[in-house]
Amino acid sequence: MKFNKRKTRVLLIVSYRILDIWALTIALWFAFLYGAPQGIDYIYNAVLFPDYDSTTFFVGVLTSWAFCLSSFWLYRSKRLATWNEETFEVMQSVAFCTLILATMILLAEWHVVPKRFLLIFSIISFVLLLGIRAVKRQILHKFRLYGRNLRSVVIIGSGRRGLEVEKLIKQHPETGYNLIGFVDDEVSEKVLGNLSQIPQILNENVIDEVIICLPIKTFYNEMESIAKAAEEQGVTVRVYSDLFNLRLAKAELGELGAAPMLSLYTGPQTDWRMFVKNLIDFTGASALLLMLSPLLFTIALLIRLTSKGPAIFVQERIGFNKHSFKMYKFRTMVTNAEAMLAKLETQNEADGPVFKMKHDPRITPLGRFLRKTSLDELPQLFNVLLGDLSLVGPRPLPLRDVKNFDEYYFNRRFSIKPGITCVWQISGRSETSFDKWILQDLEYIDKWSLKLDFKILLKTLPAVMRGSGAM
Repeated sequence: MKFNKRKTRVLLIVSYRILDIWALTIALWFAFLYGAPQGIDYIYNAVLFPDYDSTTFFVGVLTSWAFCLSSFWLYRSKRLATWNEETFEVMQSVAFCTLILATMILLAEWHVVPKRFLLIFSIISFVLLLGIRAVKRQILHKFRLYGRNLRSVVIIGSGRRGLEVEKLIKQHPETGYNLIGFVDDEVSEKVLGNLSQIPQILNENVIDEVIICLPIKTFYNEMESIAKAAEEQGVTVRVYSDLFNLRLAKAELGELGAAPMLSLYTGPQTDWRMFVKNLIDFTGASALLLMLSPLLFTIALLIRLTSKGPAIFVQERIGFNKHSFKMYKFRTMVTNAEAMLAKLETQNEADGPVFKMKHDPRITPLGRFLRKTSLDELPQLFNVLLGDLSLVGPRPLPLRDVKNFDEYYFNRRFSIKPGITCVWQISGRSETSFDKWILQDLEYIDKWSLKLDFKILLKTLPAVMRGSGAM
């Protein structure tokens, strides 16, 4: 059931993105028609007789727009978001989309474009994007009234606060909340179990959200364990409280009717800094792949010539929010390396659940050089373009290592997108103890900033040149 919900949600988001791009394309058409009529012929020629320049321009604009809209989190659930919040997000997105269009026009070295061109584009874009969201909002409200697009909810606490939230859910069916029951130490017919049974309840039932309605001062410690249990099951935690200083995770304020709701999310906040980080990832990976393409081809050829098997090694890794993805590396081991791992487990030289061995017999001679110089990591730039990785972030772990992880380390490490390089890469890599490595990752998550990312990127190349800690 969760799978079907996720599949439907992905399909809706893809359709939503396509609709938004169409809206921006229509706005661009009207901008040309009424703001720069001389450009209409250019559009006709680009559609009927596309050449390199026109194709590059329009593909670049449309791709950048899609990236921009995603970066402003326009497709995140707006179930508790106010209309003013959605309007502000659309304004931000339109401003950046207009800036992208102006930049692309300058790069294309077009003739002077009238100011009204960009003004018309921005106004029509804003009206269309906001209109799409208004229609979507009404459609979803109607769907929810008929029992579709619902979120299964459990309320933690059956006291006064819990009963107030139950009443609000009934008063606002447009939010689409389906109350499964309560969790409380006080027994009643609506109670699913006590607080100690929360992990079991979340595991045995299809639950999308939990709303905590407990007295904070009395149950402060329990709230952290509730948040951890919910995180393990991919369940969103909301807090009905007047407490605004709780720091279990990143917080976002929403409303259920007139009642304030504090939503606890893991990972970085969704502000302009994340947009810049994503933009740096996309442009940086694209530029590096273009510049290093001869080197990539040469390494791939050498691998094929010196050992049997493919040049690229594909491995399942665990990334943001514990979603798995296929990570690409240049193959540095023999083709049956995974099968040999079980026999080598007793020779593991790492002090944690990860496997490291200085003189690993599975590594080929060329592979040892590639690992020493970190050249085997270059194909991961494709993962950055696909959105699986960032240039900077905690290293993604293979399934084997994740299964052996201690629960204490397991949760928060996956609250941010993994990366190609991080503090571990610039501080000795395999020479760094497991506990120190994990603490470095957690410190990076807690103290993340663009400045820290730039600092790590600048220190990565010297660390790679030294080859310290490579295995």
